[in-house]
Amino acid sequence: MPTPDASKSGSFKIGGEIAVNRLGFGAMRITGRGIWGEPADRAEALRTLKRLPDLGVTFIDTADSYGPDVSEELIREALHPYAGTLVATKGGLVRTGPDRWIPLGRPEYLIQEAHRSLRKLAVERIGLWQLHRIDPTVPRDEQFGAIRSLIDDGIIRHAGLSEVSVADIEAASKVFPVATVQNRYNLVDRTSEAVLDHCAANGIGFIPWYPLAAGDLAKPGSLLDSIARQHGASPGQIALAWILKRSPVMLPIPGTSKVGHLEENVAAADITLTDEEFAALDRAGKAQHEG
Repeated sequence: MPTPDASKSGSFKIGGEIAVNRLGFGAMRITGRGIWGEPADRAEALRTLKRLPDLGVTFIDTADSYGPDVSEELIREALHPYAGTLVATKGGLVRTGPDRWIPLGRPEYLIQEAHRSLRKLAVERIGLWQLHRIDPTVPRDEQFGAIRSLIDDGIIRHAGLSEVSVADIEAASKVFPVATVQNRYNLVDRTSEAVLDHCAANGIGFIPWYPLAAGDLAKPGSLLDSIARQHGASPGQIALAWILKRSPVMLPIPGTSKVGHLEENVAAADITLTDEEFAALDRAGKAQHEG
């Protein structure tokens, strides 16, 4: 059986400069339960990370809040100096316990966290740093201004946003070039269609988090299940193949802490859906989203 190869997903240049293979890896799940503390199987998490270059995965998405700190530290241990790989990270959320996430967008905090990520990842400059959430208690432009200063000071090269609207992107774009947007998006969660279309029109990478979700479409006997059987694939692989076909700016980052699951995800890059299959899944996903 051939080794899965993420390069088959095609490439995208983040910020028009940094070329990555579109099918990436989300490093949230290499932490403990509730995205808190060390992983249950640290050795397997490290093996999973070390397998990424072999599979052609050149884009890793993490955050200082994953653990907190644990994800970034494991990535450094496994992969530094990241030859040919972009490690993107995020800041702007405070952790007070498992499954607890509190936005904190004060400029001095965002700047501090970017500097901490720089040290934890042991890089001279962070290739892509993303605002994890816009803090509603801090003026939006103050948060954007902090990001501008990080770019100007050479701490980060490119910047992105997460869970934002088109209006947010347009406002941020007046302060710094928005390289990526990371919103929840999958076959059955289509809330961010307008944001995706905006990104596609402006050359902004769109990073869909939770990309494998398919809800009732993944049930035995469903359309998704039927198409998966025809391709000799899992429903999750077909959901990923659909995401990749949806737009050339799409950069899915399925995450896992197990090598076997990683290889299964990357193998989705080798699946080509027909236009008819894509359209049928698109209709079914929209129907479920609209409920």
